[in-house]
Amino acid sequence: MTLVEIEAVLERQRGVLDLRGIVESAAQFLEDAPAREIIRWAAATFGDRLCLTSSMSDALLIDLVSRVKPGVDVLFIDTGYHFAETIGTRDAVQQVYDVNVINVKPSRTVEEQDRDLGPRLHGRNPDLCCYLRKVEPLNRALEPYLAWISGIRRDESPSRVGTKVVEWDAKRQMVKVNPIARWTQDDVDNYMSDNGVLINPLHYDGYPSIGCGPCTRRVAPGEDPRSGRWAGLGKTECGIHL
Repeated sequence: MTLVEIEAVLERQRGVLDLRGIVESAAQFLEDAPAREIIRWAAATFGDRLCLTSSMSDALLIDLVSRVKPGVDVLFIDTGYHFAETIGTRDAVQQVYDVNVINVKPSRTVEEQDRDLGPRLHGRNPDLCCYLRKVEPLNRALEPYLAWISGIRRDESPSRVGTKVVEWDAKRQMVKVNPIARWTQDDVDNYMSDNGVLINPLHYDGYPSIGCGPCTRRVAPGEDPRSGRWAGLGKTECGIHL
């Protein structure tokens, strides 16, 4: 390794250490801050190296962030398996909000995946399918950024109870900002009603949590909102937030 290469490695390591220091302090002083204040901090700290992700289940996070940082990059993972309503919500978001929607695609089309790995991989090996069609494409898309904003909340599932409003994404070596981590479902419903937020029409048809078509079913009244995801497969997360 040349001296220049060694210096480049050391510079990257110093950058990671600096970012982790930012996370530790921000997680403490922003824990009780309103969502918009958390977003303002992220926008001021990371500028154009900040993005957000959206599954287009609704536009709540997009509405929140675009009011603070107009023109923000919104990463949408186009898995090839989305409901038509989800694609329609994405198209509507591009028209309604001041954001830059970036469509992120897997390295293989659905047809190529079926050819190479066999049909219906989502039923035979859902973890691998999620990795190939969601996790790996997102990892690639996040590479130009220093921080990303997600809409996960502590009350959504047991695996998300410990979510911090600002945390270190060790898998991707970047900062992850969760401005609505402390929100309840009532907080979500009230904000969406008060601000006329766009919502995926599937929510009105028994789908409180929306993923890919083959792995999402309607949820009966009283069931856990996420019970319709990967039903019967013993799976609760796609892997993006693990």
